[in-house]
Amino acid sequence: MKRRALLKSLPALAGTALLPAAAQPAPLRRTIPASGERINAIGLGTWLTFDVGDQVVQRTRRQQVLQAFFAAGGGMIDSSPMYGRAERLLGELLPQVKHAGRLFSATKVWTAFGRIGPAQMTESLRLWGSGADGRVAGREPRRFDLMQVHNLLNWPEHLKTLRAWKDTGRFRYIGVTTSHGSRHDEMRRLLSSEPVDFMQITLNLADRSALPLIELAASRGVAVIVNRPFDGGLLFNRVGERPLPEAARETGCTGWAQACLKWILAHPAVTCAIPATTNPAHATENMGALLGPLPDAAQQRRIAAAFDAL
Repeated sequence: MKRRALLKSLPALAGTALLPAAAQPAPLRRTIPASGERINAIGLGTWLTFDVGDQVVQRTRRQQVLQAFFAAGGGMIDSSPMYGRAERLLGELLPQVKHAGRLFSATKVWTAFGRIGPAQMTESLRLWGSGADGRVAGREPRRFDLMQVHNLLNWPEHLKTLRAWKDTGRFRYIGVTTSHGSRHDEMRRLLSSEPVDFMQITLNLADRSALPLIELAASRGVAVIVNRPFDGGLLFNRVGERPLPEAARETGCTGWAQACLKWILAHPAVTCAIPATTNPAHATENMGALLGPLPDAAQQRRIAAAFDAL
């Protein structure tokens, strides 16, 4: 996977920091139906990208990604016990990065056994530490903004625990996830019968199979997080150095990453997309998709048609 090291968007995005606050463009925010709370529509995923050890260069690079993410207005960071060392690294790095209380912490429970769920979630709270909600450990109860059942694994048992923990204030929201276009029938049954606050699912230009479920979630008042917006980076291999479609340029996109993200966010039922990266410049570029107009329905179709023609 390759993206241009020198991004044309960076000078323009950096220049916004020099503008008076009132003159800076407002980033796109979306509403969480369960509460009316509004969050920025681009977050940060951590699968593979934050699973690193104690190597100074790798840790510094991830810290720079977090700094770029928050500097551009980022909020939601999504992780999981499945992601190896990612939660530990987040807990160590977040207190070192200025985010002015904007962090929206999201993680998951990932075990086939309901009885193990509470211990796993307690361990996630420990690993994230005071970074989970920006509070100082020991002064106020630590909590996550969102706890999700990872890939629907034993969701009937885990949702019981999640609801009980939410009632005690250890989570603000609860949800369920799936990815790679799998288990859509099961997700449809769950959405039709279970009250949840969030659904996380895969959507990108190469995999649009989740669109009916996203519409169902919206009709049920469920917020939608989109994972794998770049198809794990494979989209960039496919587009290569090909020029942007005219429809993407019309909405202010400076590269294919922003075109992919704006195409996703043009679906009004999408609450937040969570691209992952190890490159701080790419984090800044991704956050640029929050600025400027989104594609209208005709532009969406033209972007998708241009991609399909590659």
